[in-house]
Amino acid sequence: MSLPSKDELERALGLLEAGRELKNSPLGDLWPATVEGALAKLTHHGRFEKWWETIARLPREEPIEIFLNREAPRVAGSAPIPEDFWHELGPWKKGPFDIMGALIDSEWRSDLKWERVRSIASSLKGGRVLDVGTGNGYFLLRAAGEGARFTLGLEPSALYCAQFMALSRCYQCKDVALLPLTSSEFPHELHCFDTVLSMGVLYHRRSPLDHLAELRSFLRPGGQLVLETIVVPGEEGYALVPKDRYAKMRNVWFLPTIPTLTGWLHRMGFEDLRISVPVATTDSEQRSTRFSPQPSLRDFLDPNDQSRTIEGYPAPRRAIWVAKAS
Repeated sequence: MSLPSKDELERALGLLEAGRELKNSPLGDLWPATVEGALAKLTHHGRFEKWWETIARLPREEPIEIFLNREAPRVAGSAPIPEDFWHELGPWKKGPFDIMGALIDSEWRSDLKWERVRSIASSLKGGRVLDVGTGNGYFLLRAAGEGARFTLGLEPSALYCAQFMALSRCYQCKDVALLPLTSSEFPHELHCFDTVLSMGVLYHRRSPLDHLAELRSFLRPGGQLVLETIVVPGEEGYALVPKDRYAKMRNVWFLPTIPTLTGWLHRMGFEDLRISVPVATTDSEQRSTRFSPQPSLRDFLDPNDQSRTIEGYPAPRRAIWVAKAS
């Protein structure tokens, strides 16, 4: 099997519907060139053709029922899909998903984070939602289940894009799309989204203030930012900068205190902040599974002191900010 055509890729990623939705927005004129660049990156990945062959084996049938607003979004059909099929597109980091008889038990219980978001964020109903660093699109489906008018994810990982395309074929959500780009590669100063999600992204950015500026540029005036990140104890002005790795992750740059990140948000033009109580990440939320058998949280913490990472830093605690773009 050869690589898919541009039209096939656009359909698989929901980008044709996204283009129609955004036609009259500030992104409308930029959309064709943005999509073309994103798809070129995706198809150059060495394993993409193999993943596409896997996706093409999915049955083309109308689902019997779809339930997005549940911890494992569910789709039922007349042709069960065996579990082994989904292993071909692994590892699965975000989930879970309940798809035609198979339960994809991902490394992260993303439903637990989503419930924390729901408890503090304003309603998504009827709005445009942008999810930066969406992974395979779990949060896009959950946002659609909350009644969002349109959801778009940004995700540079070719594997996660392939997972999304498989999920999209099963769930058949017309107003859910994914663009294979980072937030830095996405056009700025759009001001056309009602809600922007950035969850587990900030600490991977070398310049957190630039990331906050990007997020604000995507939001309409008065739109809400939902930002989730790892925090550390301490006073305003302090942020932990790991010497090398943090919990075995190489690309962790800044872990702020709650007062520090609150100050950053104010400085970058956000107001009306609401902040959740920090929650420790435990192995009930992040763990190795048969769909993601690689080392996980338990391997990243000090075996003699679970309050510290293997490097001796404070173990992950996560907090959520909801802020309005001024």
